[in-house]
Amino acid sequence: MVPPLEFTDSVHVSASPEDVYTVVSDVTRTGEWSPVCKECWWDEGSGPKVGAWFTGRNVTPEREWQTRSQVVVAEPGREFAWEVNDGWVRWGYAMAPEDGGTRLTQSWVFLPRGLAGFRERYGVDADAQIAARSDAALSGIPVTLAAIKAVIERA
Repeated sequence: MVPPLEFTDSVHVSASPEDVYTVVSDVTRTGEWSPVCKECWWDEGSGPKVGAWFTGRNVTPEREWQTRSQVVVAEPGREFAWEVNDGWVRWGYAMAPEDGGTRLTQSWVFLPRGLAGFRERYGVDADAQIAARSDAALSGIPVTLAAIKAVIERA
């Protein structure tokens, strides 16, 4: 069985889309809400704009690793997205006005380049590695959204 290669979920946040964008586009705050990514930092002189690069440090019980990501969408109040490892996976947040607040949607897509990269890197174990990443996204996105909501609404 092929695991899901994309997933989205959303939550209502009692803040404006612009305020939500300000928080989620500050990758240095990712450790406040992500169950896996414990910290991120911008390359020197970078920030939340298209083309900017940042590094993330991820930790699970099995391992610790760093990723390199590049911002691919930066539209204040609307959308913030980045691709990991030069186009292997795309993560993003979309914001839309809803009932005096914001509908915040997080998305994750395993891109064709990433699938090919996993097959090259992991060989016969690639499918298991892809499934593990899919499981992590499916379980992590709802946790992340709930944590972002809590961070923003208690501010």
